[in-house]
Amino acid sequence: MRERGRGSGASVDERYAQWKSLVPVLYDWLANHNLVWPSLSCRWGPQLEQATYKNRQRLYLSEQTDGSVPNTLVIANCEVVKPRVAAAEHISQFNEEARSPFVKKFKTIIHPGEVNRIRELPQNSKIVATHTDSPDVLIWDVEAQPNRHAVLGVADSRPDLILTGHQDNAEFALAMCPTEPYVLSGGKDKLVVLWSIEDHISPSTTETKSPGSGSSSVKQISKVGGVESPSVGPRGVYQGHEDTVEDVQFCPSSAQEFCSVGDDSCLILWDARAGSTPAVKVEKAHNADLHCVDWNPHDVNLILTGSADNSVRMFDRRNLTSGGVGSPIHKFEGHKAAVLCVQWSPDKSSVFGSAAEDGFLNIWDHEKVGKKKDRVGTRMPNSPPGLFFQHAGHRDKVVDFHWNASDPWTIVSVSDDCGSTGGGGTLQIWRMSDLIYRPEEEVLAELEKFKSHVLTCSSKS
Repeated sequence: MRERGRGSGASVDERYAQWKSLVPVLYDWLANHNLVWPSLSCRWGPQLEQATYKNRQRLYLSEQTDGSVPNTLVIANCEVVKPRVAAAEHISQFNEEARSPFVKKFKTIIHPGEVNRIRELPQNSKIVATHTDSPDVLIWDVEAQPNRHAVLGVADSRPDLILTGHQDNAEFALAMCPTEPYVLSGGKDKLVVLWSIEDHISPSTTETKSPGSGSSSVKQISKVGGVESPSVGPRGVYQGHEDTVEDVQFCPSSAQEFCSVGDDSCLILWDARAGSTPAVKVEKAHNADLHCVDWNPHDVNLILTGSADNSVRMFDRRNLTSGGVGSPIHKFEGHKAAVLCVQWSPDKSSVFGSAAEDGFLNIWDHEKVGKKKDRVGTRMPNSPPGLFFQHAGHRDKVVDFHWNASDPWTIVSVSDDCGSTGGGGTLQIWRMSDLIYRPEEEVLAELEKFKSHVLTCSSKS
């Protein structure tokens, strides 16, 4: 990626200039925030305040440093401008090298090692889990953690809880359960591990509620980065992958069901009630390593996977395989490099986003695939079926993004810019124009009204 970024510098810059000129047309709102150090993850926290023209919300980021200062977990406050408030000419007038007035650092936590992934607990989004280059999962109560000053030699912040159970580094695969205070992780040990945060408060619950076959949890103390914290062992340990587990996800409707993907090209579905072996194993879900997976919160039959083969695939869990290998309902092929992140939209059940090393964040609607209207007219002649918006505001690989559950159609995305600008990263918070995703008849009716308004105004003048 680094080499390619250098080689195609002119085309990246041209593409970016073209995108920036279209910002007033394509976006309802956009904020661009330059990061001194790249952030490998970005997540929305709780909404703090609603005002007339904007909402204030927590944002979780990280700083992946070169060692001259400590790695940090950053809690920021973000002003999210409401729909149809920002003036079109203002949103495109930003300086790429500047910080955004809409993003303010609120608190810094000195993290033991770099932050590879951040996930918030859906029932209580001030509780956050992080993955670093170690076998442990770290749990943080970000509101209770003290604010620290990131200078060289400072002691690490103390995690509120350490989840132990991996036998090798667990760097990326991390998920929090939407229905119970459960945490799921995958690692280089080829294992998927499940914990309950509540076992820290009441270890005895493991005996009565244990869904898997893992060791029961015993209250203990663990050390990470030279700092001691209470720790808890797993509820279950699940074996079935033959290479590193790259991503995990809970079923939105059940704390006992989850899925995982890995470098063995497999998608595995698990049911903790049925033991520690796979419920369904999908071989060759893609023709390369799988990087990411997401389970549709509106339709629990649909699962998305993203891979190093540059594609996103959609599987129906009622019919996952054919002839012993993965049989996706659809393949979405619009990226030119490895797909790093996929996520279903909380706002429309058929919409999802995919981010990749090609610097694009694509927004798809699987219901548009195969429809007459998608094949002609509204879609560009050579654009892939289902693709209806392409965010091209990043100039390097888009490593993470997150739909905002409080502000519809609002996305935060982050790129690691080491390949294009030699360091740092770019954080963007954006919302496409509602004229792009609303029903066509509705949009045309509104534009017709606007047209008659313009004609009336011009006739009066």
